[in-house]
Amino acid sequence: MSERLIFELSHTGRKGYTLPRLDIEIGSSRQAIPREYLRPESPELPEVSENEIVRHFVRLSNMNYHIDKGFYPLGSCTMKYNPKVNEKTSALPGNAEIHPLEPEKAVQGALELMYNLSEILREIAGMSAVSLQPAAGAQGELTGIMLIRKFHESKGKVRSKILVPDSAHGTNPASVAISGYKAVSIKSNQNGTVDLEDLRQHLDDEVAGMMLTNPNTLGIFETDIPTISKMVHEAGGLMYMDGANLNAIVGLVRPGDMGFDVVHINLHKTFSTPHGGGGPGSGPVAVNDRLKDFLPVPVIEKHKKSFVMNFDKPNSIGKIHSFMGNFGMLVRAYTYILSHGPDGLRNNSINAVINANYLLSKLSGTYKLPYKTRPMHEFVLSADEQKQRNVKTLDIAKRLLDYGFHAPTIYFPLIVHEALMIEPTETETKETLDAFAEALLKIDEETKSSPDLLHSAPMTTPIRRLDDAYAARNVNVCFKE
Repeated sequence: MSERLIFELSHTGRKGYTLPRLDIEIGSSRQAIPREYLRPESPELPEVSENEIVRHFVRLSNMNYHIDKGFYPLGSCTMKYNPKVNEKTSALPGNAEIHPLEPEKAVQGALELMYNLSEILREIAGMSAVSLQPAAGAQGELTGIMLIRKFHESKGKVRSKILVPDSAHGTNPASVAISGYKAVSIKSNQNGTVDLEDLRQHLDDEVAGMMLTNPNTLGIFETDIPTISKMVHEAGGLMYMDGANLNAIVGLVRPGDMGFDVVHINLHKTFSTPHGGGGPGSGPVAVNDRLKDFLPVPVIEKHKKSFVMNFDKPNSIGKIHSFMGNFGMLVRAYTYILSHGPDGLRNNSINAVINANYLLSKLSGTYKLPYKTRPMHEFVLSADEQKQRNVKTLDIAKRLLDYGFHAPTIYFPLIVHEALMIEPTETETKETLDAFAEALLKIDEETKSSPDLLHSAPMTTPIRRLDDAYAARNVNVCFKE
C-alpha cells in the first residue's frame, strides 16, 4: 500500500507519449511561439513511461474508496450508486461542449431540457415555479431565505428572525445569518420532532419564517407539519423546507401540499451523482405563488416553439450563480428522472425507507436508539453504551474501515450523544446491508473483548489513524511524516 510520488518514479529521458512528426517546417518551438508566451525555464514535469503512468494512477485509484468500490452509509448525504447512463448523457458533445455565451437560438436543446426539468421538479415539489440556478444545497438554502426576505421587503417589514429546529443541518443557521437574520433554535420533543409548545413561545411579528427538514435529520417524518405551517403562517412568517432528505418522499408527498412556501432540491443527491469527491452539485429552488416573482434571473420560458431566457423580472433577487448553474448536473438529473418515470421514483423512495428500517431492525438491539419513532430513509443510533466500555463512536467508525466499509456520519445531529447516522439508500442489496450490520455487531463484541484494538484502528488502510486536531492544522507535515 506504499505508493511513491510520481516524481520519485521519474527518470530523465523517459516518455509516456509519442507525437506525430509535423508536416510543416517551423524550426524550434521557441521560434514558433511568441516570446511573451514562453517560460524562462522548462516546467518541472515527471518523466515517466506510459506503463508506469497507468500503473501509478491505477494503484492510487485502488487505494481510494469510492462508490464503484463499496457501500457509503452516510446519513443525510444520500451517497447512492447511480446509473452510468447519466454520465454518458452528460458527456454527449451537444451537452458537454456548448458554451453559456452562445446565442439562444444555438442552444435551444439545452434550454428545452432545463425548461422540462423545471416543470418536472415543480410537479414533484407541488409548487408554482422553479429556478435551476443554485449550485448546491447550501446555495439553494441561501436563495430560499433571500426570497423570504424579498417577500417581507415587498410587504414593508423585513422582520428579524428565522426559526430553526435544534436537529437542523449546520448550513441552515449559516444561511440565516448570511441573509441578515437571527437564527432562533426550536427544541425537539421526545419523539424527535418539533416541540409545538416551544415553537408557539417563539412566534411573534419578528419571525420571517421557519426552516424545516422533512424527514428531519433523525430520519423522522414531521407529522405535525400542517399544524406547524398554520402556526407560522398565522404569525405572518413563511415556511422553508430543506430538501436534503427529499429522496425519502418523492412520489409519496409534496412539500407544497404540506404548507411549505419554498423548498430546495439536491439534484446531486435525490436525482443522480452523489456529491462525494468535491462535487459539483445542483440545488434548484421551487416556490409557490407568493414567491415566484422574486426568483433569480433569468427565468426560462417557452414562447410558442422556442425557449427564451427572460431577464425582465423587476422584483427578482437577481443572479445568485454565473450563467444557469451546473448544467451537467441538470442533464444527469433529467436522465435519471426520465429513466425511472413517476412509478420508478416513487418506488425508489419506498425502497430507501425499507432498506433503512431493515438495517435498523438488525442493529437497534445492540446500539441504543435514542428516539423510538419509526424513521424513514435514515436513522440515528447512539454508542453511549459502547462508550461505557471506553470505546467512542469515533473508534467504531475507524474500525469499520478495517471491515471494508466507509464509516457513517458520526456525532450528528448534535442532539444525540455519540451519534451514528446511517442511510443505506435504495440502491443497496440485502446482502450488502447484512454484511454491514454484521460488521457493526462484530465491532460491538470487540468493545467487550478487546477495546484497545479499536483504539488503534484502522490497521489495514494506506494511512493509519491520524491525530485529527493536529492533522487538520498541519496537513503537509502530517503526510510528510
